[in-house]
Amino acid sequence: MEYLGLDFYHTAIAPLALVTGILGYLALPSKGQGMELPKGFSQFQASYLAAWALCVGADWLQGPYVYALYEAYGFKPAQIAQLFVAGFGSALAFSCFVGSLADRFGRKKGCLAYCFFYIVSCMTKHFKNYWVLMLGRITGGLATSLLFSCFECWMVSEHTKRNAFPSRLLSNMFGMQYTVMYLVAILSGFCAQGAAGAHAFAPISGESVIWYGGNISPFDLSAVLLLVAMVYIALAWDENYGQSSDFQQEDTLKNFQDACSHLVLKPHFMQLCVVSSCFEGAMYAFVFNWTPALQFTNGPTPPYGIIFSLFMMACMCGASTATLISSKTSSSLRLAGLIGAAVISFGLASCTSGDLPPGVYIAFISFLIFEFCVGMYFPSMGILKSEIVPEHIRGTLYNLYRVPLNAVVVCLLLTNLDSVRCFRICAGLLGIAFVATVGLMRKMPAHEDSPEVTKMP
Repeated sequence: MEYLGLDFYHTAIAPLALVTGILGYLALPSKGQGMELPKGFSQFQASYLAAWALCVGADWLQGPYVYALYEAYGFKPAQIAQLFVAGFGSALAFSCFVGSLADRFGRKKGCLAYCFFYIVSCMTKHFKNYWVLMLGRITGGLATSLLFSCFECWMVSEHTKRNAFPSRLLSNMFGMQYTVMYLVAILSGFCAQGAAGAHAFAPISGESVIWYGGNISPFDLSAVLLLVAMVYIALAWDENYGQSSDFQQEDTLKNFQDACSHLVLKPHFMQLCVVSSCFEGAMYAFVFNWTPALQFTNGPTPPYGIIFSLFMMACMCGASTATLISSKTSSSLRLAGLIGAAVISFGLASCTSGDLPPGVYIAFISFLIFEFCVGMYFPSMGILKSEIVPEHIRGTLYNLYRVPLNAVVVCLLLTNLDSVRCFRICAGLLGIAFVATVGLMRKMPAHEDSPEVTKMP
């Protein structure tokens, strides 16, 4: 009880955890909800979610301490922004082709590559050297491109093609995927906080550029999870492709051209791109700005791990809510509602953020609202993409969607805006996403090469 009353953030743990637990329990599938599961589905779901939990947990462990680590090394805000830009710029560049490579050479191999490159990124965090850290941001950007394309592509292909499970179960799969993701993220925040406080942050000797402990420890823990995930995926998963394994290089180019053609000529593909770029661009800009936005002038250091866990509880509430209402509303209608709420949250944050307690706490509450919207966004968007995007270009198109997304984030970071102005721009981006979502609310045709995937109710 003393721990839960340490400060404003610790006081929020118990009530938010209670709400998160109730919504998570209600969102669990049951036979009474008409969710009869075919043979083999539970095993497939467990296999995917186990690997997903390890891999995404490794990513979440790093989240609360990326900015804080660079700050602890003594880098100036402009240098930190450059490092963040390198990560998003790397993701921007690699997004142009890693999806095609995964479709061509295998999604499982792409998932293994994610683990490898993120381990490299984690190891660079031990060096108090700008260029080594820059290398880590580049490999981290590549890993991020692989994480948010290869895993989902592998799962959708296994679900609809190899196993031919009913398309209605995709809603359950996406809901469980993101519920698990946020549950892992909550635990990751507490684990990262504990790891960061376990050992002092210091060089290994004298003036060495190699450091250990403190804000680096969460990255070491992340590397351990990635190693475990590599072994598990290598042993437990089958390979699948977006293209036949005997395709030649010109076929890969044709696949890329086909994806670009769909994006340019078919309105729903472009509308998906606008929604993804604007919403997720605002989300990643928020990732960079929430840390300084919650700092008091000459005040104590905020408990970043605890705050991160609270954000993830809000996200899990959103994912659970999306699952609970998935049979009652269309995914496009859910998107419109949550994006509207996200616009309001950023508007509130831009009006109240400051270095005095009342403004900071109100900004924190607005951030919780936005994180709830993020939790609803990913399963809803996942369903829409599975309905619209053809299987043979799935990985390619998913990564093409990330090109303008990363361009938006890079532009926001390069302008070196303060948090208030950045939040106002984010509200504007979300307004554009809302307009695009209205276009998606019209009836959409099922894609031609995946007849198993039908429109959700």
